[in-house]
Amino acid sequence: MEELIASVLSVLTGLDASSRASEVISFFIADSIKILALLFAMIFVMGVVRTYIPPERVRKSLENRGAGGYLIASSFGALTPFCSCSSIPLFLTLARSGAPIGMSFAFLVTSPIVNEYLVVLMLAFFGPVITVLYVLSGIAIGIISGFAIEKLGLEKHMLKDVRSCSCSCRKKPAKNDMEYRLRFGLSEATGIIRKLWLWVLLGVGIGAIIHNYIPQEAFEAAIGFFGPLDVPVAVLLGVPMYGNCAAIVPIAVALFNKGIPLGTTLAFMMSTSALSLPEAIILKKAMKTKLIVLFFTIVAMTIIFTGFAFNVLEAFIL
Repeated sequence: MEELIASVLSVLTGLDASSRASEVISFFIADSIKILALLFAMIFVMGVVRTYIPPERVRKSLENRGAGGYLIASSFGALTPFCSCSSIPLFLTLARSGAPIGMSFAFLVTSPIVNEYLVVLMLAFFGPVITVLYVLSGIAIGIISGFAIEKLGLEKHMLKDVRSCSCSCRKKPAKNDMEYRLRFGLSEATGIIRKLWLWVLLGVGIGAIIHNYIPQEAFEAAIGFFGPLDVPVAVLLGVPMYGNCAAIVPIAVALFNKGIPLGTTLAFMMSTSALSLPEAIILKKAMKTKLIVLFFTIVAMTIIFTGFAFNVLEAFIL
């Protein structure tokens, strides 16, 4: 899509399709369309699904499983093929359905770190052993992060309209009332997109500039320069590096081939997937800034620990 947009821009504005400015604009337009379309579709589908599943059933189903609920939520996240931004509608659905907040966050963390596209690419580039360990680590990070958020009592920092379910949501439609279900899904999607679209554009715009104006070599040099501190540096550098799985894995492979340790490379990939800047901007409409900061901090710390662990085990894995 980016190539098509660049060609159209070249025809309409005379801008060189290979120029840096054209790449930024094309990236911005393509990703904005993809994210907004996917968000709308996901919110609509989940809105329809919510009319079939009573919120109380969701809450009791997860609560009754205790610690196992975190594993279920995190594993469910691993099975969903979403990036960090696209995971938010499902996260909001879980939250509005009364699911324990920690389990909702376990899903939100794991979903972008582990997905089918990334797993396929990792199998091709890193092999089955590293891929399996990466998947298990991603699920563990989701469980630990969600559990920490729950135990710290951070639910109070969620915005009230996110944790409360509207009367229309609680209304039980007739068994075959598909028109009501579709209208409810459409209303959910339209209402949330109206609140989020500006934040999506802002986040993607910032990501497009960073993605196209900061060369990969600069990240390689920065990570390699800090020696023993390379893992936390890689995590910090990964947050603003917004991109999809197809772009993240090749960058990680390039870093690894340049001599960056395995754990540092995987930590960079995890932070890029799970802690994107557009995600933080979109979440601002669902939770207070304090919770976003704490959420990013907790996830970053677990990723850093995982990165160090992989570095220690690298000699045994490879």
